[in-house]
Amino acid sequence: MTSLNPDTLYKGRFLNLMQTGQWEYVARRGSSGVVAIVAMHGDGRIVLVEQIRPAVGGRVIELPAGLAGDVDEDESLLVASKRELEEETGYSASLWRRLFTGYSSAGLTDEAVTFFLATGLTRTGPGGGDDKEDIRVHEVPVDELVDWIKQWAQAGGHVDAKLYSGVYAGLALFKKDAEDGAGKDKESQ
Repeated sequence: MTSLNPDTLYKGRFLNLMQTGQWEYVARRGSSGVVAIVAMHGDGRIVLVEQIRPAVGGRVIELPAGLAGDVDEDESLLVASKRELEEETGYSASLWRRLFTGYSSAGLTDEAVTFFLATGLTRTGPGGGDDKEDIRVHEVPVDELVDWIKQWAQAGGHVDAKLYSGVYAGLALFKKDAEDGAGKDKESQ
């Protein structure tokens, strides 16, 4: 089904509508990747962000995330993760671990998201996003997360599905590192 030469049906400012055979999909312009950050405090609280997402018409709870290469085309995924975490939440992290890369919606877009686990958090700024964003930060004990998300959704909030996959992968590594005492003072990409 994959074609080496997809047709561009429409070029937008940030997205292109593409066609390969009979399949239409969206491709992002002006970035080299997408990052999502599972930011964990040592006491087991996870840092989440809430922001308005026009596509779903409301506020969405999600992992801190953003684009790599939209500001500096040579920006690595790790550097973009560090920038996005501080910009959105006001935290920096002393330990970064790459978790996995997966597609956000393989039937809709070619966009791949690379997930990182960030630990050793220190407050370094105000957070809240850039001047075009209105981001609220939530810090939720991970053992209360399922109920917290359920209450959020029951109150009319939206939940980004990447939150679940990122937390699943992040918690597995977070718990393993805690048991092993591993991962201290290392940075990996």
